[in-house]
Amino acid sequence: MYKFITSLVFITNFLCSFSASSQWYETQGHARTNNTNVEIARTKAMENALKKALLVSGASVSSVQQVVNGLLTQDQISIRASGSVNSIELVDEVHSDNLITVTIRADIFPQEKKCFAVNFKKSLLITRSQLLQREQANIGEIYLIDKAVMGKLAIQLNQQSTFTKTSSILNNKTEFSRLNNSLASDEISQLTQSLSDSTNSQYVMFSEITNVSFDKQATNSWLFWQQGVYPRNFAITFYLYNGLNGELVWQQGYQNTAPWTFTKRIKVDVDGNAFWQSEYGVMIENIIDKVIKDIDENIMCEPSRGKIIKVAGNQVTINIGRDHGLKIGDEFSLLHLNHFTDNSGKSYAGFNLSPYKVKVTKLSRQTATAITPDGRLFGNIQVEDLAVRY
Repeated sequence: MYKFITSLVFITNFLCSFSASSQWYETQGHARTNNTNVEIARTKAMENALKKALLVSGASVSSVQQVVNGLLTQDQISIRASGSVNSIELVDEVHSDNLITVTIRADIFPQEKKCFAVNFKKSLLITRSQLLQREQANIGEIYLIDKAVMGKLAIQLNQQSTFTKTSSILNNKTEFSRLNNSLASDEISQLTQSLSDSTNSQYVMFSEITNVSFDKQATNSWLFWQQGVYPRNFAITFYLYNGLNGELVWQQGYQNTAPWTFTKRIKVDVDGNAFWQSEYGVMIENIIDKVIKDIDENIMCEPSRGKIIKVAGNQVTINIGRDHGLKIGDEFSLLHLNHFTDNSGKSYAGFNLSPYKVKVTKLSRQTATAITPDGRLFGNIQVEDLAVRY
C-alpha cells in the first residue's frame, strides 16, 4: 500500500465553511493502457477515482489544481467539487487486459452543507445518434458509428458514472435531428416527454455526429501521412433534456482528430475490438470519458424525482427504487402537477409544492412505497404527480 499526501488549491465559486472533522471516501478509478505507459494510466485512474470522491463528498467548485508528490502531475480538472483533501491512499491496483483499476481512500474535509441529491442516481435514457453527413462515412463504411458510439457511452456510463442509471434505445433513430434542424423546440419537448414516460427516465439524451471526414491537407505533425495513414476527424454534439418538462438542461460539442490506420477499401466493424483499440477508437473513447464527467457534473445536484404511479390512503408508490440508491427511511416532498397555458397558447408543466412529506417504508429494485409519517390522508395528490428529494 502506498500513501500520497496531496496539496490542492481550490478555485471556488463562492465562500463556504467546512466542518471540523474530515471523512474518508473509498472510490475506484479506471484508465486504459492502450498506447500509453503504466505510470500515465495509473495517474489517470487515480484522477478519475479522486474526482468521484470529491463529487460524492458534495460541493461546488469550478476547478481543482492538484499535485500529489510528483505522481499526479499538475493538472486542471473541471469538476464541481469542493472540500479540502488532506491525503489519499492507493488501496489496490488491478491490471486486466488493457484496463487498470485503482482503489483509493481519500481523506476529505467536506462542505458543511452538502448536495443531498448525490445520494440518488438519476435515470437517463440514451438514444441513437444521428450521422449528419452520411457520405463522410464511406471510407471504412462506418455508417453504424451513430449506434456504436452511443452503445459504448451507455455501457461506460453504467460502469463509471456515480450519478446515473442508464438505459438505451439504439435500434431505431428518433426524430430529434429533423426537429432540431427545423428549430421545432415544442416538438422536441413533446418527443422528450413521450420517451421519458415510456421508459421511466428522468433525463433523455440526444446527439448528432457532425463530422467524420478526413483532413484534406497534411501538416508537419502528421508524419505518418507519407505512409498512407491519414488524420480523420470526429465531432459530436450532445443534448441533455429533462424528461419531465422537455427542457434542455445541457448541450456540449466535442471534437478531435486521430490517425485512421485502416486501409481505404476495408470495411471496418465499428463494434469490433480492432476499431476501438485503434488510435481513432481510443480518441473517441477519450471523448466518451469527458462526456461522462460532464453529465455527472450537470445532474449530480439536480433533484431526484420519481413519478407517483399509485395512491392509496396515506401511501404512494413511486417509480424509482433500490437501483436508484433509495433506502428505507428516505424522505421525499410531493409536488402536485399543475399544467398551465400562457397568453400565446403555449403549454407549460407546472407544479405546486404539497404540504405532504412521505417516508420510504418498502423498496424493490425499480419502485418505492412511502407513507405520510403522521398518517394524514392525501388531498389532491394523484398518479403522475412527483416525489422529489432536493
